[in-house]
Amino acid sequence: MTAMTSRERILTALNHQEPDRIPFDMGSTQVTGISLIAYRNLRRHLGLPEVELTVCDAIQQLALPDDDIVERLRIDVRGLFPLNSHNWGINHLDAGEYWAYTDEWGITHHFPKKNGLYYTIVKSPLDSPTTSSEEIAAHSWPNAGDPQRIEGLLEIAERYRAQGKAVMLKGVLAGIFEMAQRIRGMENCLVDLLVDEESTSALFDKLLELKLDFWEMALPKLADVVDIVSEADDYGTQTSQLMSPQMFRRLMKPRLQTLFNRIKQLAPDVYLFFHSCGSVRELLPDFIELGVDILNPVHVKAAGMEPTALKRDFGDAIVFWGGGVDTQGILPNGTPEQVRDDVRRNIEALAHGGGYVFNTVHNIQADVPPENIMAMWDALQEF
Repeated sequence: MTAMTSRERILTALNHQEPDRIPFDMGSTQVTGISLIAYRNLRRHLGLPEVELTVCDAIQQLALPDDDIVERLRIDVRGLFPLNSHNWGINHLDAGEYWAYTDEWGITHHFPKKNGLYYTIVKSPLDSPTTSSEEIAAHSWPNAGDPQRIEGLLEIAERYRAQGKAVMLKGVLAGIFEMAQRIRGMENCLVDLLVDEESTSALFDKLLELKLDFWEMALPKLADVVDIVSEADDYGTQTSQLMSPQMFRRLMKPRLQTLFNRIKQLAPDVYLFFHSCGSVRELLPDFIELGVDILNPVHVKAAGMEPTALKRDFGDAIVFWGGGVDTQGILPNGTPEQVRDDVRRNIEALAHGGGYVFNTVHNIQADVPPENIMAMWDALQEF
């Protein structure tokens, strides 16, 4: 088979055909990335020069891969990161043992000064035990449709296209359900689902409105240089879901349908990438019905997410992006040979017939040794 460009390789896989080799992603989104510490260690391991690292997500402390890493590791897709609370206007305030940051949503985060790895939410802006629709409406919401958020992204996308890469564009806020948990606090939000559907619906509707504000601003300007649009919302845990499938279909699915329909109207040629961690097998038929083209991640250690069964049952209808190696246990703690074996098993399960892009289950964390990252990469080349 004639060698493909990276973009051709990605698009072939997304069309459920086998490209010349399995496409590889590292760092195109905030859920397929690599921590600053692991990235710095990887560069040293490969003998690449020290550079000033670009932080694409300060909350998760993720690095934007540099061109030399993209070339060395044959990464096939590059990401566009609009200005948002994870990479814009971050003011670190000294709070004793922590650095504190209150973002544009009114959410307060702490980062430990000693051995800190990422920011953690410590205060939500609407965290009283109960809240009303009026309080939600009166909250100081950011302007998600501010054109400043995408300044310069067209030129970056054109450069990536000139390099032959596929281009992924993410939004500026987390999923509707996940963002509601950040605004209300997780415990309050989950209780609200059961006892206060009126305010829950008001909050979900506001977050949907903000998502639409961003995409309606961004896609008319960027759709022609973007191949994939990334959306996300976390519904799964290690063993089940955070809300029942029935509740998902009643409260979340109609709002997602509105969002996804609008994205496809604005950019009919893009593929829709949807991230939801954990055990989401029960929701996959709903995702497919909603028009999701790509599922990320393939959380191979979560209940019901066995990759061979997923490929058998859903592989004709949805592309799997991720699940190449277990990031919870094997990648940080296994031997290079164990990493190699895990990569082989997952590729054998997911890659046959196309419809697969290789990535880890989630971001490569700080404790992953560079030897294991390269064992993963070498195994990808081998298999």
